Amino acid sequence: MTGNDRPSDDRTADDSSAPPDSADSDDITSADDRISADDDVDADDTVGTDDAVDTDDGVSTEPTTGRATVSTDTDGDGDVPNSDDATDETDATDTTDTDAPADADESRTDAAPGLFDDLLSGEPIFENKDVLRPSYTPERLPHRNEQINNMATVLVGALRGETPSNILIYGKTGTGKTASAKFVSNELETTSQKYTVPCEVEYINCEVTDTQYRVLAQLANTFIDANERHIEERLADLRDLAERARSDPGVLDDPDVVDPDDAEPDATDSPAVEFDSVDGIERRIEQLEADLDEFEPVPMTGWPTDRVYSTFFEAVDYHERVVVIMLDEIDKLVEKSGDDTLYNLSRMNSELENSRVSILGISNDLKFTEFLDPRVKSSLGEEEIVFPPYDATQLRDILSARADIAFVENALSEDVIPLCAAFAAQEHGDARRALDLLRTAGELAERGQTERVGEDHVRDAQEKIELDRVVEVVRTLPTQSKVVLFAVILLERNGAQNINTGEVYNIYRRLCEEIDADVLTQRRVTDLISELDMLGIVNAVVVSKGRYGRTKEMNLSVPIDDTEAVLTSDSRLGDIEDVQPFVQARFDS
Repeated sequence: MTGNDRPSDDRTADDSSAPPDSADSDDITSADDRISADDDVDADDTVGTDDAVDTDDGVSTEPTTGRATVSTDTDGDGDVPNSDDATDETDATDTTDTDAPADADESRTDAAPGLFDDLLSGEPIFENKDVLRPSYTPERLPHRNEQINNMATVLVGALRGETPSNILIYGKTGTGKTASAKFVSNELETTSQKYTVPCEVEYINCEVTDTQYRVLAQLANTFIDANERHIEERLADLRDLAERARSDPGVLDDPDVVDPDDAEPDATDSPAVEFDSVDGIERRIEQLEADLDEFEPVPMTGWPTDRVYSTFFEAVDYHERVVVIMLDEIDKLVEKSGDDTLYNLSRMNSELENSRVSILGISNDLKFTEFLDPRVKSSLGEEEIVFPPYDATQLRDILSARADIAFVENALSEDVIPLCAAFAAQEHGDARRALDLLRTAGELAERGQTERVGEDHVRDAQEKIELDRVVEVVRTLPTQSKVVLFAVILLERNGAQNINTGEVYNIYRRLCEEIDADVLTQRRVTDLISELDMLGIVNAVVVSKGRYGRTKEMNLSVPIDDTEAVLTSDSRLGDIEDVQPFVQARFDS
């Protein structure tokens, strides 16, 4: 390409006004600065990092764009435009490139709002939503002072170094059992630290940890971790003491420099009250290091149960402490694994040398102790505390206290809390249900981007919670129960009223044939209908037909569309392609 072929847009603004061949001497570089097209270009030949770099053929590549431009001798004397011109050309290009990302950013800013932008556009209603969850332990529990004081009266013995009596707490769901027990436990541990009394509370949810092996393994590993932390702290103190004693043996004569645990000898201590030499400190360090190496965590499976119990026993008895083991949903543990765990825990105090263990059990079932061994029952139920259901007024107080923390100011209309309390009072005084209602109502209002939670949000939340409960219950039904329920739905969809057991059984058999399932007897199907009635999915009553005997008549008591959707989401029931002929055949027969 010649100089005459150079595109006009490759020139700077100044170059376009004056052609290169008319440039005066000021526009031409000096002989020392001149770079010939035939010269080899090296690092020293470059004018600057942003300048164009000439190659052997006179073509330069701009670093920022990679675009090739041509620098040629325009006046025939072998000179090229000066470095200022080259810089001007590069700068012009750089300015254009720098603006490009800015334009892209501007286009992104002006783009339509994204999915979460719309959701974040409204003002928040919640200040702290976690306050409305069951896992939250409040600083004050309204209307549970009597039960809390009773627990504190029993457990105060732990702060005196005594073994507290075992406690069983009863009450229906949502009556504040777990929250009150955790509140007392937190106070107990806080007070024990204030008075430097070794007292610990370990919480286990037996609905999750529901076997003897798992309970003992979880406890063993908890105390192993605590012992390791205890030993590591002691080792740090002793190593520091040994270092000081080497440089100043007189520190061992200080009556304040003693092994803090030697006043009450246990598995970690030597008989000496004070260290009389650095060697004595070193021996203690070696002993603690050996103890640290001996700890072996319990795997969640694979060990014999007696080995797991032995490991737990040694871990809890490693040094002096009073331990309160809180077993929430204790009836689930007994139902799944029997009373062996409770028997071992309740009788281990007779074998422990340094520690003492107390059990605090929490149950929704007031009758679960009837299935316990008499020896376990007598030792476990030394103290019993009953939590009665809340009434509407008490629920209103609980919700008001939580709402002050959970919501921003003026986020609730006046009728929200009374309505939530009234709905929950109908559910046997369940505070958990009341809190769920209030939280769900707030979430619905927030999704609708309304400024306040109103009565309509509470009613919508009531329907949503009830539907969620139905969906969860139906989803977890056994396949045979799902088929029976599907038969009831098909009959109701075709106008049947007061459906009897025989009609359900006829449709049930045809559905089983369609999905290739085993057909149960009519008596067994009647039992499944009774179970559905107990779960509140159907409403079944026994009706006498005189000399023709008795039968059950039923109607669906849950939303038909939502229930059918859950049933057809099952892979087996979803295989039914055309059930209408079966129902029609039933009416024609």
